[in-house]
Amino acid sequence: MNRILIIGSPGSGKSTLSRLLSERLGLPVVHLDKLFWRPGWVEATREEFDVALAEALKGEKWLIDGNYGRTLKMRLARADTAIMLDYPTAVCVFRALKRILTNRGRTRPDMGEDCPERLDWEFLRYVADFRRKNRKKLLDALSNWDGETVFIRNKREYRKFLLTLKPNNDIIK
Repeated sequence: MNRILIIGSPGSGKSTLSRLLSERLGLPVVHLDKLFWRPGWVEATREEFDVALAEALKGEKWLIDGNYGRTLKMRLARADTAIMLDYPTAVCVFRALKRILTNRGRTRPDMGEDCPERLDWEFLRYVADFRRKNRKKLLDALSNWDGETVFIRNKREYRKFLLTLKPNNDIIK
């Protein structure tokens, strides 16, 4: 595992898993939200985002978390492993809301600069609808891909996956 994608619904734990895997595997992390969002929640242009992503993909080793479906095919073309966090909707909505409330007013390390966490009903609706509207697209892309795919659907599978990477419980919370 040298070039890993982590995809799944917002609130599924992509950024948390990317940090854990980065520590364990020594891979640099690229957060797509950090490439996309400019200060003050301004979106990067398509060209700016594509250039930044293309630069990240040039590396021989990386871990990229995020969805941004338009670029999934480009990322899969360079990846050797894809991890899909496929948690139930209620889990993702709960975690997203918890993240918002815990970090409200602060910019998370996986987000663009000066993009403080905020309560955004449109975003929460996106999380609530993600499984129904976006999951199939991710599954279709993965089904036509030759790399290694790992599906994690619950906490037990998450722990089991981490244990395959590290024989002790240092990184399991």
